[in-house]
Amino acid sequence: MTSLHFLDYLIIGAYLVLMLVLGRVAGRHASKGEEGFFLAGRKLGKFYQLFLNFGNSTDANNAVSTVSLVYQQGVSAAWLAFQMVFMNPYFWFMNVWFRRVRLITMADLFEDRLGSRSLARLYAVFQILAAVVVTIGFGNLVTYKICTAIVVKPEAAWTVAERASVEGYHQWRELENRASSLTPAEAGELDVLRERVARGELSHSVSPINPFLFYLVYTLIVGGYIILGGMAATALNEIVQCFLIVSFSLMLLPVGLHAIGGFSALGERVPEAFFDLFGNLGSQVTTLTILAVFAVSWVQITGIMGNMSIGGSARDEYAARFGAVAGTYSKRLMVILWAFCGLVAVALYCGPAALSDPDMAWGMMSRQLLGPGLLGLMLTGVMAANMSSVAAQTMSISALFVRTIYLPLRPGATGARLVTVGRWAIACILGLGIFVAMAMNNIFTVFQLVLTVNVPFGAAVFMMLFWRRLTVPAVWCAVLISATVNLVAPLALARIDAVRHHPALTVRVENAAGGSNPVYFDTVVRQRPDDPASLLEGRERFHMELYLLNLAGVPVEKMSPGHRFAARMFFDALTPFVLLLGISLLTRAPEKRRVDLFYGKMKTPVDATPDLDAREMEETLRNPARFDHTKLFPNSSWEFTKWNRIDALGFLFCCAFSGALILLFWGLVRLVAP
Repeated sequence: MTSLHFLDYLIIGAYLVLMLVLGRVAGRHASKGEEGFFLAGRKLGKFYQLFLNFGNSTDANNAVSTVSLVYQQGVSAAWLAFQMVFMNPYFWFMNVWFRRVRLITMADLFEDRLGSRSLARLYAVFQILAAVVVTIGFGNLVTYKICTAIVVKPEAAWTVAERASVEGYHQWRELENRASSLTPAEAGELDVLRERVARGELSHSVSPINPFLFYLVYTLIVGGYIILGGMAATALNEIVQCFLIVSFSLMLLPVGLHAIGGFSALGERVPEAFFDLFGNLGSQVTTLTILAVFAVSWVQITGIMGNMSIGGSARDEYAARFGAVAGTYSKRLMVILWAFCGLVAVALYCGPAALSDPDMAWGMMSRQLLGPGLLGLMLTGVMAANMSSVAAQTMSISALFVRTIYLPLRPGATGARLVTVGRWAIACILGLGIFVAMAMNNIFTVFQLVLTVNVPFGAAVFMMLFWRRLTVPAVWCAVLISATVNLVAPLALARIDAVRHHPALTVRVENAAGGSNPVYFDTVVRQRPDDPASLLEGRERFHMELYLLNLAGVPVEKMSPGHRFAARMFFDALTPFVLLLGISLLTRAPEKRRVDLFYGKMKTPVDATPDLDAREMEETLRNPARFDHTKLFPNSSWEFTKWNRIDALGFLFCCAFSGALILLFWGLVRLVAP
């Protein structure tokens, strides 16, 4: 790692030691039963909740993927992360719901509301597998990509294959830059190189970092402090990590602007289309795309497993809602910074200097622009950002495993025994994340998976919270069918030769730039890159949604890339609701007593004092209908309640602040646009 200075190593080492020390300090309070380990005793106030929400929602994955997408498609691509600004008014209410249910895990909700232990287990298994892939594995991959862009191998140490890869990349860039004046032989050579680029065979640089060893050391540090201290250690470490997240987000922009010649240079060196905040038809991110991504994000955010561990750990309702709103608004500001870092990357790496792998943009800028000490701080910030999200999600996974899978098998287990099992679960989960990361490669492909992975359960959780008529068979059908369409089939069918080689599914549509865009796969390449006549092959995700829409008569091949992306998102967001509503109305209504008790509890405000809260709940158990006068639609199956003064004022403030942030983003983009 010769590109790092001794000062960089010193900063990284000090940070890792500090994390373990904080874990040890918090560990003194972590062994007092399940609530103490998994929910920090439900004692986290506004301050801790703010940092917990900010750290959980903000990680290096977001920073790197935002910069990568802006580098490829322009500032409109930042909406894939920034669209969550519309979600903040919703967060003002959402975390209150998960505090009022007074449960430990999201899986407990399925048993408490529907009386179905099998659904609770399905949720637990699904979320554990999904989190290992999209949170832990993805977080490992992003951290590795940044580090390999920063720590590179000197040219004298390249192997023959590595030299051929880098030289082939530079040859491809040279031919692309004069594509309009190539000889027939050079044009044929460019076609071959384009195929090799699509297959990931060419590289801008070479790193000496061994991925397995990197993942192993990184995982040992993360696992060390959360195994020692549980949720209390996670919350304590979030304070340090959040300051590091802000530091690494702020660090690149000023030095990057200085390197290109200031804000005015952005307008001179970046294509005009890249400043269109709401996209264009040639981009995958248009206004319609933003609405579609928001729809799918709203559905899935309600069902994520971290909702209960974060909202449920709050001392009271106000701490839960304040932390959710303040913490996530802080993340929106970070997205604006990342978007401008992406524009700086466009200005830096264009023409012959363009990157073979856009996911490396953040790391390349760090290596090129930051000096000794700052480079170490950047690596520390990246690790801190991912550690914060991985830690919070791993705690939720551990709680799901203990409560839903282990405890039913050992109903007499003591609280201390459950904490021990939870710690072993953390170790196993993080270990699995290493092998998942080894199998990943493309950030944008995984980012799409992140957007939709939890949609089936998100729709089910929302309907459980607000519709009395929801039934167990409807949830089973909706979850299994939706998961098959947007998760299982897209990944499984892409591995079947008959599907990925089928001429009707490997079509590529010509774009305005002279290239082509795949329709039903993320990537379509020649089976033999050196033979322009060889058959096409689909790779990565198979878009089952677009195939079904095509069968229904929708002309998906004539759509723009942005509209095809939006069609997929809307399909994924709406399908589970249609199934939940339709099948529930065709099946027997749920048990009235259980439903009455659940909604009585949901209408009972949480008291800051545990003893008083217990008394209030005793009264609700005696009379579940005592708050029914707050229903917005009396005598209906819908359990929306009337807003009080705090609800209304908080909602209006969130709407105003969200609007102000959008105007700020738009104004800054217009300020630097040509």
